Amino acid sequence: MSDNPFRVSRFAPGWPLVALVAFFLPVLVALGFWQLERAEEKRLMQAQMDASRSAVAVPLDGLPTTGINAWRPVQMQGIFDPELIWLLDNRIRDGKAGLEVLQVFIDADTGKRLIVNRGWLPWPDRRDVPSVPTPRGSQRLDAEVLPPTEQGFTLGTTHTQPGWPKLISRVDLEAMTEASGETLLPWMARLRTGSDAALTLDWPALPMTSSKHTAYAVQWFALALALLALFVWAGLRPEPSENKNNA
Repeated sequence: MSDNPFRVSRFAPGWPLVALVAFFLPVLVALGFWQLERAEEKRLMQAQMDASRSAVAVPLDGLPTTGINAWRPVQMQGIFDPELIWLLDNRIRDGKAGLEVLQVFIDADTGKRLIVNRGWLPWPDRRDVPSVPTPRGSQRLDAEVLPPTEQGFTLGTTHTQPGWPKLISRVDLEAMTEASGETLLPWMARLRTGSDAALTLDWPALPMTSSKHTAYAVQWFALALALLALFVWAGLRPEPSENKNNA
């Protein structure tokens, strides 16, 4: 009797395994390419931020009326409205709860009004609304134009609550303008450097950089390859061995 030491395998994965891979493999690959697209978007956004921030600061009436002004430095001279203040809740710094102070600023040269983010304040005791002092007299601000705020889901609104300051959970310029009863510019600015009006200005960086999106893309593609490898391994079936008896 002679035995063949080599086992021949055939590929027969079966329809349940084929269906599983046919569903999940395109999903994993699509997620990988989506993360690559997000990485490119963040790269372009960071490039735009760097280019805009390196530009020379201009007065409010020196901003172009067309094109994108996001992150453009702007210098303004004027006063803050002592009443029209919003407190943007759920702003965390170094693990500490707090809020950001958004206040209407009146530009002396143009007479235009806009909302300026003065920075962050701690809020350790939520039973008491923190006091927000308004700097007196004319203020010279070194600020930057903020991009439009993405509107997300929220439960209700706090813009209609009586009195000032108003506590809000997200920026909604249309609702804030309506609540103020004033004509405000359709964009916000935030302070860049210290002044009498500045609070804590350690602005957080982009929530996710392009490199992180690229790393996530690599992970999704790696899972796709692992799924393919598992598909091949699980689909291989050994051929039955044939033993021949020699008389």
